[in-house]
Amino acid sequence: MDFANQIILVSAALITFSIFAGVLSSRIGAPLLLVFLAFGMLAGEDGPGGIVFHDFSVAYLVGSFALALILFDGGLRTSREALTRAFGPAVLLATVGVVLTAAITGLAAKFLFGLGWAEAMLLGAIVGSTDAAAVFFLLHLRGLRLKSRVAATLEVESGVNDPMAIFLTLALVTIIIHGQAIASWESALDFFWDFLWQMAGGIIFGLLGGAFVLRAVNRLELSAGLYPILAGALALLVFALTQSVGASGFLAVYLVGFTLGNNPHRATSEIARFSDGMAWLAQIGMFLMMGLLVTPSALLPVLLPALGVALVLIVVARPVAVVLCLLPYRFAPRETAFVSWVGLRGAVPIFLGTIPILSGVEGAHTMFSVVYVIVLASLILQGWTVSWAARLAEVELPPRAAPRRRVELDLPAGKGKSVVAYTVDPMSILALRHMTRLPLPAGTSVISVMRDGIVRTEGLNEGVMPGDVVMMLTTADAVATLDRLFGVRKSRAKAKDAGMIDFVLDASAGAASIADIYGLAFEPEERPLTLEEFMRSRLGKDVKEGARTRVGGVELIAMQVSDGSVHQVGLDLDPPPRETTLTTLRTRLVEMLRFLREQFLADNARS
Repeated sequence: MDFANQIILVSAALITFSIFAGVLSSRIGAPLLLVFLAFGMLAGEDGPGGIVFHDFSVAYLVGSFALALILFDGGLRTSREALTRAFGPAVLLATVGVVLTAAITGLAAKFLFGLGWAEAMLLGAIVGSTDAAAVFFLLHLRGLRLKSRVAATLEVESGVNDPMAIFLTLALVTIIIHGQAIASWESALDFFWDFLWQMAGGIIFGLLGGAFVLRAVNRLELSAGLYPILAGALALLVFALTQSVGASGFLAVYLVGFTLGNNPHRATSEIARFSDGMAWLAQIGMFLMMGLLVTPSALLPVLLPALGVALVLIVVARPVAVVLCLLPYRFAPRETAFVSWVGLRGAVPIFLGTIPILSGVEGAHTMFSVVYVIVLASLILQGWTVSWAARLAEVELPPRAAPRRRVELDLPAGKGKSVVAYTVDPMSILALRHMTRLPLPAGTSVISVMRDGIVRTEGLNEGVMPGDVVMMLTTADAVATLDRLFGVRKSRAKAKDAGMIDFVLDASAGAASIADIYGLAFEPEERPLTLEEFMRSRLGKDVKEGARTRVGGVELIAMQVSDGSVHQVGLDLDPPPRETTLTTLRTRLVEMLRFLREQFLADNARS
């Protein structure tokens, strides 16, 4: 009885202190997952905590359970658009990329540690895949916004590359233990069919299981609090069944989450919030346990060569694999460099490192220590600098305005809409622009406006005031635009995101009517014009797509131009500030000096 209470006390204390330590560490930019890992080490036998934990079978069980929950949550957050946009490059990185990374890293391990070829390749396979927990955390929980194709590629790759790493690890463990070698077509085909079933079985079970979970959530009449538990339990059931037939349960559970997250159902908010909390708990628990599992003093003998392997992995193996895999998809060099850098290793390699130990591979404990050093190096070097790398590679987008108070209410399944309520912030675009009418994205309508405790249901398209509570019926696609309209206005980054256009307007609409809706300050002679005529009057007859013109504090953008005609006009309610006269003069001076230098060098070259 006392032992059980001590276990509960220690577990709760570790999780609580880890969260507090993570909050403090965020002020210095430390990766939160690194904090959890380090805290586990401090609580271990070499640290002040003195907890002795060497049960690798428990670690494998808990790691499988936690990773399944993390991948389920990752699938819930991956949009169908992101999967479509990044499917090709992500799948190539998750298969060929993992093999290339494992091979190059294994080659470095062979020469730095003097391992046999099979053992060296096993070490490479263990650290060959990026970590879903680390990548999802950096992309979603730290508020880092990246260019859409880059973010989608990293998300999907981290969600689907674990099966390849697991397959390689298990195959190489089998070769080492049983002395099998791929020396004939028969054995090679066996491995090929095994891998094919891992992937195909994971996809089949994932899609069928996702459809079953979605139907169960929509058909069963339950208490609201039971839907998240039902969805999580069924997702784990699909994971376990898929694993039991030799296919990839990790891929299957990711697809279950993806199916549930991209289809309307009756418990969208409840399942999303519950899954987010469970994913957090799974990450904290897994990283703490992996921290407890290692003995820091055992890392010292392998520290230097392990850091050498980590360096090869980070600056050679991952970049080579990324460059070769992304070459057919014409990524910009800066985008390729960033994807190469965000090859984060986390709990997955440590989790895979337990497999050789449980299988009785000779020297597996040393290999586990090497993997641990590689993970620490990756989290410190790459995790600590990912925001800086995004800015340097010019793939970071301006942060979206976040409303301080937004409430959502799901509607019954199949409606495809939800009810959202916003409190108008004094620093929101709506309040600062003093709009006479409330601009709304397509598919959104106002239900009521509450001001000073009085609910109004008439005149709802009129302007709002700070403190008003606006309740609307909207779609999931419109929430980002509403967040920006009702959120606190923040300074815009220098880079311009094409997705920051708030509304798309028909170019045949009259300028006067648009001005009345959005509060645009057209000149009196411009009000009788259509938007197309206005754009031509400002930008000339030969209007190019993407051309912008400012009207007061907003900008109009030529969105669709064909056969010399403007068909759609975009509206940006919060454009970046204009350059000052001093900035403009400085820019032109720099350009003039560059031109003169080029001319001078060209004259020297001719002489």
